[in-house]
Amino acid sequence: MGKMKRMLTVVAASTLILTACGSNDSTSEDKHNKQSANHKQSEQQKDKIKYPKDGVKGIYVTPGSLQGEKFDELIKFINETELNAMVIDVKDDSGNITMDLNSDNKLIQKNTTEMVNLKNLMKTLKKNNIYPIARVVTFKDSRLAEEHPEWSFKEQNGQVWESDGGDKFLNPFSKQVWNYDIDVAKAAAKAGFREVQFDYVRFPEGFENMDKHLKYTNGNYKGDDMNHTQQRVDTISNFLKTARKEIHPLDAQISADVFGYSATVEEAPGIGQSFPKIAENVDVISSMIYPSHWNPGDFGIEHPDLEPYKTVDNYLDKEEAVLKKTGKHHPKTRPWLQDFTASYLGEGNYKEYDSKEVSEQIQALRDHGVHEFLLWDASGDYTKGVDYTPDKSKKQSDKSQ
Repeated sequence: MGKMKRMLTVVAASTLILTACGSNDSTSEDKHNKQSANHKQSEQQKDKIKYPKDGVKGIYVTPGSLQGEKFDELIKFINETELNAMVIDVKDDSGNITMDLNSDNKLIQKNTTEMVNLKNLMKTLKKNNIYPIARVVTFKDSRLAEEHPEWSFKEQNGQVWESDGGDKFLNPFSKQVWNYDIDVAKAAAKAGFREVQFDYVRFPEGFENMDKHLKYTNGNYKGDDMNHTQQRVDTISNFLKTARKEIHPLDAQISADVFGYSATVEEAPGIGQSFPKIAENVDVISSMIYPSHWNPGDFGIEHPDLEPYKTVDNYLDKEEAVLKKTGKHHPKTRPWLQDFTASYLGEGNYKEYDSKEVSEQIQALRDHGVHEFLLWDASGDYTKGVDYTPDKSKKQSDKSQ
């Protein structure tokens, strides 16, 4: 507000001077255009959804759930709880652009499927004061890998490599890939998303075991002194640094999803994720710390999925230690929590996740002073009756008993 007052004062003073000197028509027109632009920018800022005062507490929502009765149910669910944000696929796991972002990029236009009506979506989110986060699946992109094999990884026979799950990846060393994903992110920010969340911002899992057998360019690192691990870590970190620089002027933040285990090791050598280096280049870091995703024995816990509070509590001890070693920039930490039942782990290794199990994860965050989180359920069926804002520390409570 103070900045606006200063600006208006300068404009008023300039008007007096120009009047005294006898300003010409072109100067008056320039002044009018500038004032109009400032007014338009001020109106746009006023129209944007503000960052939640008590921190982001959000859910992941699939494109298919952003319409009809399902969307109405999710809006009602958020309005009746302390939740306040939605993470929405703008670029999905296959590489589809799920809504018309009005981008000039012809590739983006070509890959747009318009599963979602953007105008209606933003209008509904604004009306319900729901903070919008655009999920951009970055380097996992079968669609673009097939369209541009030279931007991907190839087998010796020239075929585009794909994972055991049938996924194809883009090459993070490719600047063409960088430009494409950053263009998607910028278009999302211009469309009104307040934050762009980069997911799969990494090389394929186990890449260290196959990189020598695949054909791909390592871009600017050719002939570099860095080893392959350092090159992968450096390019992922620099991609996020570049994206942040491009997106901040659009009044949007960036976040990155990372594997939880990347905070427990110096660096994840195959995928190129260094937790501290990523942390230095994003506004928010979101570790996927679902209890079901840890191995038996991790943190000294025989079956992590059976002990949600203890698993999250132990993880945060590790993350806090890593974040203390980062430079001047400290991002917000906003972990992904589990709101699904991992029955695929087999009998004795998992439990049914209901309000108690989800609440325990949130309680562990609270006990570490973390008040932001995101909930994941691929089907969008979120648990009712969860305590999203615990006000008493479980640790302090246990000590007093």
